Amino acid sequence: MRNDLELLLKLQVIDYDLGELERSKDYLPDMMENLNREIEDSKRTVVDIAAALDEARTSRKTLELNVQTKEAELQKYQQQMMSIKTNKEYDALVAQIDNIKAAISSGETELLETMEKIEQLEQEIVTSREKEASVVENNQRQLQVLQEKMDSIGDKALAKNQSRREVVAGISRPAMSTYERVRRGRGGRAVVIVKKNACSSCFKALTPRKIQEIKRGDKVLTCDFCGCLLYWDEDGSS
Repeated sequence: MRNDLELLLKLQVIDYDLGELERSKDYLPDMMENLNREIEDSKRTVVDIAAALDEARTSRKTLELNVQTKEAELQKYQQQMMSIKTNKEYDALVAQIDNIKAAISSGETELLETMEKIEQLEQEIVTSREKEASVVENNQRQLQVLQEKMDSIGDKALAKNQSRREVVAGISRPAMSTYERVRRGRGGRAVVIVKKNACSSCFKALTPRKIQEIKRGDKVLTCDFCGCLLYWDEDGSS
């Protein structure tokens, strides 16, 4: 029976590794998806800033043209002041000139704000492109590693299952049946070492009689409290 327990300990390690490989099939694709999403987000940020910059530059040209047009109109009306003959004509022309001056002032203010926005966006796009390059480089490196892990899962699982079959072949049927039952109930952990005369799973103290039975190793014994299979290790059980 001690041989059964020793093999069951080996089997437990193999089953844990198989469980990790199975879990890898779930979390590795999620990790890869997150890395790809980061790459796409960084690229989209650059595209959005570049679009905003193009729009701001186009707006600046339009505003500059509008201001130039208004300034030309202002100059024309100011020249007309020289030929004014009546107060009515004078008042009307002054009103037009005031309106044009207000439009020029408003246009110049908007133009200044647009130029400041352009400057800000030019700085942002430099930063965002640097970040994009860094994200792409780092994430692609990680994606390559994760893809290699994904590709190797099948081979590793085949090797582990082969090892499992070899180990199971040496375990008695009753011991194997108990192991599988406990493993299902305990979420994977079935065989535990006795430590300080207690079960190392639930930490409940074992009776002296049970300790002696475990030490003999002539049958598979389980903890009365948590059900785990108990194993006495001369080096670790102290």
